[in-house]
Amino acid sequence: MKAVSVITIKKELQHRSSEELTQLCLRLSKFKKENKELLTYLLFESDNETGYIETVKAYVDEQFELINTNSYFYIKKSVRKILKNIKKYVRYSLKKETEVELLLYFCQKLKNFSPSIRHNVTLTNIYQRQLLAIKKIVSTLHEDLQYDYNVLLEELTK
Repeated sequence: MKAVSVITIKKELQHRSSEELTQLCLRLSKFKKENKELLTYLLFESDNETGYIETVKAYVDEQFELINTNSYFYIKKSVRKILKNIKKYVRYSLKKETEVELLLYFCQKLKNFSPSIRHNVTLTNIYQRQLLAIKKIVSTLHEDLQYDYNVLLEELTK
């Protein structure tokens, strides 16, 4: 079965009643965890972005605590997993400020991580790539926000 375009889906949804839309959303949420997470964000957390950011930061803290530090191999796997999940949570929000906040927090946690990431090229490269991504996003924001975030970026690049 081939999926139809978003435009076609949008047109079809406009012809459905609110009860039918509710049933479609519930059915959609049963298929994938990401669908359920997105619906949770849209229904409960989208109106309180700072609370959402704090929730994701708490998740990041928890995941950094769980990292197996016996080998850089395990550290790399865990860091990639954390970053992948942060990117997923950013996609739910679609706000650049949220993305910058979460990536800055990730970089801060990675920089202060023990054992140091400086002893591993891959981890250092992940860190540098995220700093470049943050700089790129910050350049598209309002000037006041750019200044604030650039100050935080300067601290991370030292």
